Amino acid sequence: MKKSLFFAFMSVVLSVSAQTERPFQVKGVFKKLGFPVQKVYLSYRAGDKNVTDSVEPKDGVYVFSGNLAEPVLGFLRVKYLPDADGKPVKMVSSRDFTRVFLSAGTTSVSSVDSFSNTTIKGSKANDDFTKLEAALKTVNAQMREVSADYSKAAAAKDEAARKAAEDKLDALDKESRLVYKAYVKNNLTSPVAVYAISQYAGWDINADEVEPLFNQLPAASRGLPTARLLQEQIGIAKKTGIGREAMDFTQNDTLGVPVSLSSFRGRYLLVDFWASWCGPCRRENPNVVKAFQAFRDKGFHILGVSLDRPDAKDKWLKAIHDDNLTWTHVSDLKYWQNAVAQQYGIQAIPQNLLLDPQGKIIAKNLNGEQLQAKLAEIFKP
Repeated sequence: MKKSLFFAFMSVVLSVSAQTERPFQVKGVFKKLGFPVQKVYLSYRAGDKNVTDSVEPKDGVYVFSGNLAEPVLGFLRVKYLPDADGKPVKMVSSRDFTRVFLSAGTTSVSSVDSFSNTTIKGSKANDDFTKLEAALKTVNAQMREVSADYSKAAAAKDEAARKAAEDKLDALDKESRLVYKAYVKNNLTSPVAVYAISQYAGWDINADEVEPLFNQLPAASRGLPTARLLQEQIGIAKKTGIGREAMDFTQNDTLGVPVSLSSFRGRYLLVDFWASWCGPCRRENPNVVKAFQAFRDKGFHILGVSLDRPDAKDKWLKAIHDDNLTWTHVSDLKYWQNAVAQQYGIQAIPQNLLLDPQGKIIAKNLNGEQLQAKLAEIFKP
């Protein structure tokens, strides 16, 4: 199921050793934007931290500076002064937003008419990123179109149209991953190669596919912070692949009683990662309920692992009640820092693992009718 556009993403927080940082600078200029500019914002990720900086431009000129351990994708956006009636000018992504691949040294950014009409010079990383984006142009345009269809269908509660759009997005996602893979293979020394391979890996890493490509990167690239994070994720993916024994864990249930994964040995078990705040999870819950009701008397059980926020136990319990989730539930209420989610490398929800009675992973991310079909196969007369 397509998660990269609709499902909540975690900010991966893994420890990395110190990396030499080098200064960078973004010098920007804009004109004829149509509205008076109040601030310009630059957002990017540095190691395991999200950074957002802002400046008040003077005479259409702004400057950002900082330090980077590696080239990273940055996001520039503009905020306008309120209009004559004091109302804020609504941000339009196609007008007020652009991306720039940051790297050590000075990058010049020039915008005319809108922030989307931007020329960027002085960055080899951004030059390479532009080439990568050109290769993705067609599929990205299709994704935007189908995403709009998805949004319309979701707003109209047209499940058939929503599912059709989701299936198209799944296919386009696979197509884009092939572009990223080809780019990495042909540009192993590019400053955006690590970014490209991370996009190729996606939220559900197939270690057998990603690791061989990752190992082709130069040693210097594999030592960059983002690459080391990806390498750790690949390591986790290898532990959670089909055929591997699921790692044991213990977490408290809704009454504060510790529950261990190993206590469910002897039954087929679905480990279901979800949260009360996750819309796609809530939409998927009726399918999980149907599967549970159909097979619970045949040796099937579910262990829900919630990524609910701290101090939101009441919302977690309410969602369990409202969605009729009559199985075992655990959580440490630490949001994306949920210990089990981190142990299993969960980067998007909903996700699930189906275990056999010996605790071996036999299927992953079964959604819709897939779960019932798999269980029907297992419990066939």
